[in-house]
Amino acid sequence: MAQTTRPATGNTNTTGPTGLAKGFRSAEQGWPELHRIPHPPRRVPLLGDVLGVNVRTPLQDSMRMADRLGPIFRRKAFGKEFVFVSGADLAADLADESRFAKHVGLGVANLRPVAGDGLFTAYNHEPNWQLAHDILAPGFSRDAMAGYHPLMLDVARQLTARWDEREAAGDAVDVPGDMTKLTLETIARTGFGHDFGSFERAAPHPFVTAMVGTLSFAQRRNVVPPLLGPLLLRGADRRNDADMAYLNRTVDEVVAARRAAGGSGGGQGDLLDRMLEVAHPDTGERLSAENIRRQVITFLVAGHETTSGALSFALHYLSLHPDVLARARAEVDEVWGADGEPAYEQVAKLRYLRRVLDESLRLWPTAPGFAREAREDTTLGGVHPMRRGAWALVLATMLHRDPAAWGENAAEFDPDRFAPSAVRARPAHVFKPFGTGARACIGRQFALHEATLVLGLLLRRYDLHADPGYRLRIAERLTLMPDGLTLRLGRRAGAA
Repeated sequence: MAQTTRPATGNTNTTGPTGLAKGFRSAEQGWPELHRIPHPPRRVPLLGDVLGVNVRTPLQDSMRMADRLGPIFRRKAFGKEFVFVSGADLAADLADESRFAKHVGLGVANLRPVAGDGLFTAYNHEPNWQLAHDILAPGFSRDAMAGYHPLMLDVARQLTARWDEREAAGDAVDVPGDMTKLTLETIARTGFGHDFGSFERAAPHPFVTAMVGTLSFAQRRNVVPPLLGPLLLRGADRRNDADMAYLNRTVDEVVAARRAAGGSGGGQGDLLDRMLEVAHPDTGERLSAENIRRQVITFLVAGHETTSGALSFALHYLSLHPDVLARARAEVDEVWGADGEPAYEQVAKLRYLRRVLDESLRLWPTAPGFAREAREDTTLGGVHPMRRGAWALVLATMLHRDPAAWGENAAEFDPDRFAPSAVRARPAHVFKPFGTGARACIGRQFALHEATLVLGLLLRRYDLHADPGYRLRIAERLTLMPDGLTLRLGRRAGAA
């Protein structure tokens, strides 16, 4: 049974079960001593802390502010105050589930028109979150994961066939584009029995285009003045409506096809089967048709967008560190032996390769932050009083670089940070690429197995050659992705 949560102060547009006002709450409403929290200099009346910021890189702007202002700071934009936390001690305090809960705010709430009360965007008090979590959690058990493994291999074969063609032609590969195709096909096939045919297309599937449009629009709404939004976002609003309609239509077709196949999906036993056929083991409740649509959208979007970014960052760092690549490849060759493809159990034995993945997620967690709100009046870190419902955004990108937890060389890439002895020596709650607490990502083991499997297959098959002129650029669309990353490939001697 999944862990239950107490009804926390909600954030809907009216009021919740606690009677607390819903919707966005500026920090003045919840932090009685807000003046003690530093903010950037040179505030502009009405506009706030806008000097030197870029509307396309709000996360990276906040990272620079954290460097200057310390482990807790605030930003003001268009009359609204936001509190950010980047220090390990304060983030650990916010991870206390007895005092804090998930806060659905900022860009996440902007996704509710399409994802509603899906697992990622549900408010704590909405009953469908716990219902869906309890029904779907067995879909990520060890037995279920072993069942997904052959499908993951099949999609990986499509990727390597494409990369073989590019290598033979002497062409570079578009890493983020191909990782997006891979992860979309993987979650679609393993979770919902659907094939988008991504590798048969020169351009991204329209589902990906609509998804990127929706994520980008959600982030853009964060940086547009509310009073000017209807004017400045008029055209973007229409495009976003079309994107959401396409996402809904696509998912409705997937669900209708499954129902037409016999209602239970012909015994496929995947996530969609569970959504359609499984009742809650205690209450007998089932997911409604509307909530099923929202959960499918949530899994298709969140289930591939973050994993594709994680794979892309890992491949970038491997291409820049030949010593790390050689060590990881030697491990793959040793663990997998003469087997052309690994069995399910062999993937978990790639412990060093998993360290590479974790270190990539440390430097660039593709879900770069998470918000937490106070269940009751409390004091953060013994210093900053918070009223019930007050919230803060934890910058995972900076938490993962806090020298107090990671050392003075925290900005450097070093997979041995995740050696067992190093992990044991670190404080708890300093590595949070999947969020924290009861509302942490339900599919994290799925994502880690998929990513480790794919990296192992690629290292066994190819040499990776970085573009010497490329400097890492980060594309922000609520999630993070390397921008413009390409690699040239060399086929390893003797690779199957």
